[in-house]
Amino acid sequence: MDFVSIRIITGDVARLVAFYERATGVRAAWATEDFAELRTATAALAIAGTRTVPLFAPGSARPAENHSVITEFLVDDVDRVHRDLAGFVTDVVAEPATMPWGNRSLLVRDPDGHLVNFFTPVTPAAKEKSAR
Repeated sequence: MDFVSIRIITGDVARLVAFYERATGVRAAWATEDFAELRTATAALAIAGTRTVPLFAPGSARPAENHSVITEFLVDDVDRVHRDLAGFVTDVVAEPATMPWGNRSLLVRDPDGHLVNFFTPVTPAAKEKSAR
């Protein structure tokens, strides 16, 4: 089995896509006005509008109600990402800091309130783990 994507349901697809394009530097591929994907080498972040929910199961997902999932992006330099997002991201939850497991992390909220972690491995053990 391969993990291929995570999907965020939102009430404003264009706004959320614009946020993730700016935050990641990855351009979205739009399938419809209700669905876009930002693809990386290892997975995709899918962003879908509320009109897509009934196609799966009516009422099964609601926008802007996540309080338990953190979407994470491995970046070359988390401090550069922090500088690049200054003035753009309005909710910085935690400034860049080195975690006990060896990653330097920046935690922000996207426009729907979802947690987003940008991280760079900085210790030898963390660098080795991310190389796998």
